[in-house]
Amino acid sequence: MIITTAVLTKTLNLLVVAGARPNFMKVAPLLRAAQTGSGDHIANHAFKCRLIHTGQHYDAAMSDVFFTELGLPQPDVCLDAGSGSHAVQTAKIMERFDPVCEEEKPDWVVVVGDVNSTMACTLVCAKRGIRVAHIEAGLRSFDRTMPEEVNRIVTDALADLLLTSSRDADQNLLCEGISPGKIRFVGNIMIDSLVDNLGKARERRILENLGLKKEAFVYVTLHRPSNVDSPESLREITTQLARLSEKIPVVFPIHPRTRKMLGEFHISTSVSPNFKIVDPIGYHDSLCLTEQARFVMTDSGGLQEESTFFRTPCLTLRPNTERPVTVSLGSNRLISLPELPQAMDEVLENQGRKGAVPPLWDGHTAERILQEISLASVG
Repeated sequence: MIITTAVLTKTLNLLVVAGARPNFMKVAPLLRAAQTGSGDHIANHAFKCRLIHTGQHYDAAMSDVFFTELGLPQPDVCLDAGSGSHAVQTAKIMERFDPVCEEEKPDWVVVVGDVNSTMACTLVCAKRGIRVAHIEAGLRSFDRTMPEEVNRIVTDALADLLLTSSRDADQNLLCEGISPGKIRFVGNIMIDSLVDNLGKARERRILENLGLKKEAFVYVTLHRPSNVDSPESLREITTQLARLSEKIPVVFPIHPRTRKMLGEFHISTSVSPNFKIVDPIGYHDSLCLTEQARFVMTDSGGLQEESTFFRTPCLTLRPNTERPVTVSLGSNRLISLPELPQAMDEVLENQGRKGAVPPLWDGHTAERILQEISLASVG
């Protein structure tokens, strides 16, 4: 008689939280990997994922287009938190996420990045005793005037599994007294999305539509309050970009916040046909511009990472970055506003790509995350 033993597979119920534009690129590979079965053999677990959209970004240009381009499913739950102060937005998300947890009874809640949604949902789980896995844990700017830094610190202090994208993040967590048993270096899930979408990005015709040529333009994104909420800083930035556009075309997809401030401060940008201020663009167009630009100027964390993968020179208009590996290994450079004119001229004078791609920025982070969640669920 032949005796066979069936392998029991338990399904883990995951609630995956996204709220703002950067989150969508981070959850898409995870949902895809869970759906296709990647990692479901690990510790005999399969995965059932439900996508929770908090509605922190509710503008179609900042949210809906990313669902379409990334192939994300429609959210299972929309909290419709909307705008408001940090306190009001955080409170709305907590109030609306709590009954979802009561109904769904998840095994894990997966949060990403450093937005208000990340911290708010983690707080709800901490009160309820629900395990939290934090993707992009341990990133630190060491600047607590940034709301994102507060969100990171609180989330990491409460999360049960801390999934890091670089070794410096591991060290930050250890220095804060986090147990080494909670920390797992898995790589950068943003690069999973980049790799998955690179073919489509290279098919885009945005360069042709804007009259641009490969490595003969500068790609700019700016939205942080420190840069755009002061009339003096925003006026100086636009002045320098206008000056730059006399040497090389500048394309500036403008964030709604930045456009609003330009109007409030009565700052004109119609100075040169080479200074191309356009409406917000989709993910594929952004990847296309990042890969093909002579250099990138930004205050966005995601663009620092994407330019590092492409080895495109990047000037980050901030005094600090929570992604120092983009500076130590990658193509990124931190600059202040007074340094901007010289820094731009230096990049134009220096030909070629620079830097290296950091370890585990390889397009397979989602599978490693599912493996770590599976292993952490044993016992």
